[in-house]
Amino acid sequence: MKAIWNETIIAESDATIMIEGNHYFPVSSVNFDLLKDSSTTTHCVWKGEASYYHIEVDGMDNADAAWYYASPSDAAMPIKDHVAFWKGVKIEA
Repeated sequence: MKAIWNETIIAESDATIMIEGNHYFPVSSVNFDLLKDSSTTTHCVWKGEASYYHIEVDGMDNADAAWYYASPSDAAMPIKDHVAFWKGVKIEA
């Protein structure tokens, strides 16, 4: 699977984890040079506290377009050390 935004591959892996329609990419497959920390957080009842990244490619910014669970709940532990994408990021096989 590939996560693509602004014609640039942000992450690529054949070991994603699919939860609630989202592919979670292992951190080892993510190009962190294209991600910037965000102060945004949200809470999921069963996964826990999510933190976000902005994606920056060729001077364009996609705010809060990637998220992760640094300390997921026990039920969501498989997505620890994984990143998911939205906000126009294409996920392709």
